[in-house]
Order: sequence, then C-alpha cells, then structure tokens
Amino acid sequence: MPSFNSVSVIGAGAWGTALAGVAARAGRKVTLYARDAAGAAEIATTRINPRLPQVRLDASVAVTCEIARAATADIILIATPAQHLREAVAALAPHLARATPVIATAKGIERGSHKFMTEVIAETAPDASPAILSGPSFAEDVARGLPTAVTLAAKDEALARALVQALGSSTFRPYHTADVRGVEIGGAAKNVLAIAAGIVMGRNLGASAQAALTTRGFAELVRLGRACGARGETMAGLSGLGDLILTCSSPQSRNLALGIALGRGETPARDKLAEGEFTAPVLIELAASQNVDMPVSNAVAAILRGAVTIDDAIEGLLTRPFKAEG
Repeated sequence: MPSFNSVSVIGAGAWGTALAGVAARAGRKVTLYARDAAGAAEIATTRINPRLPQVRLDASVAVTCEIARAATADIILIATPAQHLREAVAALAPHLARATPVIATAKGIERGSHKFMTEVIAETAPDASPAILSGPSFAEDVARGLPTAVTLAAKDEALARALVQALGSSTFRPYHTADVRGVEIGGAAKNVLAIAAGIVMGRNLGASAQAALTTRGFAELVRLGRACGARGETMAGLSGLGDLILTCSSPQSRNLALGIALGRGETPARDKLAEGEFTAPVLIELAASQNVDMPVSNAVAAILRGAVTIDDAIEGLLTRPFKAEG
C-alpha cells in the first residue's frame, strides 16, 4: 500500500474547509480547491472562509482554483453536496493518477440514477479507487478540533485501513471497514429520518414520540441496509446509529431544522442545504425496488412533495396495524 503524504479537498464549503484542517492536523500536505477564483483568492489571503468564519484556516493549507493542481494529491476528498458529486469527479477524472483514492464525504443518493456516492465515482472516474467517509460529525466541531469519530469505507479494507492512518489524529478518529454499502445507506437514510424527528419536535409531540421515531426509523434503516447487502455491525455503528442519533438531536443539523420548521408550519430557511430533502424521494424508490417497508421515510417524502399534511401523515403512522418488534 503506497504512502499518502498529500491530500486535496474538492469543495471549499464549511465541510471542505473543516476536512482540510483534519488533513493538516494529520500532518499531510493539503490543498483546498474552490471553484470560484475570487473566492479562492480571498480564502488564501484572509485564511478565513465566509462559510465557516469561526475558524481560521491552517497556514499550511494551500488554496487553489486550478482543478489540475488539486488532482495531483495522493488522496482526494470530495466535499460537495451529493447531487453535485458527479460534476466534481468528472472535472477531476482527466487529471487523476491511476488508483488515486477518491473519497466521497456527502451523505446521499444520486437523483435519477439511484446510485450511491462510490458508484458515481466508479462510473465517472473508472481508474480511481472509490471510498466513502461518513458518521456523526458537524463541520464547526471538526474544524475546531473537537473530538470526532467517523467511519471510512472502501471495498479493499487494506486501502481503508491505510486511509484511516493517513487522515486520523488525536481529535479525529476514523474507523475502517469494507462495508461500503452499509456506510452509504446509514449516511443517506439518517438525513431523511432527521427531518421526521424535526417534525416531531416542531409539533411538540414530546420526548416519548421522539424516542419512538428514532428507534423505528433506525429499524427502517437496518431493513434497507440488509436488503442491499450491508453488514449489521456497520448499521449499528458510527455511520448508522451514531449518525442518526446525532442528526436527530443536534441543533446544528440542517435536516432537523428543516423538519422543525415544517412541524411549526413555518417556511423553511433555504440558505443552507438539507440533504435529506433531496434524498427522501430517491430513498423510498430504492426501498420499493427492494420490497422494504419504510413507513416513516415514506411519510417524510409525502410531506415534502405536498401529497399529505403533517397531521394526516402522523395519523397514518399511528393507525398502522400492530406488529412484532423488529
């Protein structure tokens, strides 16, 4: 397994900036790519990203708007939203060395194709080595160097292990696995379930309802994971249960905030992306193709497209036939 001395982060949003700091703390040579030349110049000069103004960018991190320069790193982290991943990888692909690890950090499923993030990478950059980083984390916490644990998956577990060694530090602890699909499903499904949790909070349905929603939502996540070939220990780990708990309880969660606004009957803020809104319709289509019952996720998708009111969705869930645990 080759040594990984340099890291490029594609996407200079809050999460990309935080990950650039992660790689710098791990002792790597780091390049942060921003598509906009003026934005790249501003970050390079001020060392402050307006998307994450609370944290100063490490002095060692180079900032560029040249994709060919960013593509020369030993490891590529793609920190763009899920629906923009294909475009980012397509721009990178002509410049990548063979077998370069390309790690997706978005939690979602591509609309239209229903492909997971590593599948998009494999299709768009066939010579790359796809991987996925997921788990309970928020950009500001990670950027500030607060203790964080995540999961990193690649089909080749030796590669996943090497990537963990290259990116890990005393405050950022990745766990490796070869269960790529389990990590991807855990990360994507929990965003949809966090919207449901927010609706419960916005409707003031109480802590008992919140606990029931989280546990039943996790049961859905596990059912879909098993149907798609995920391993049980991954679904119950950081990328599944851990990420779900964080996203369904933290005020930093954009998906939770979206659900709270919907539950209160307010117009949701659109200044920040909530991945679950884009993932919900794709998730239920995937579940249907696998004959997996996901009533909570179905209710969220129906609410988002305006097919049902929140009160009717809640009544529908509460009047479902009684069944055994599982």
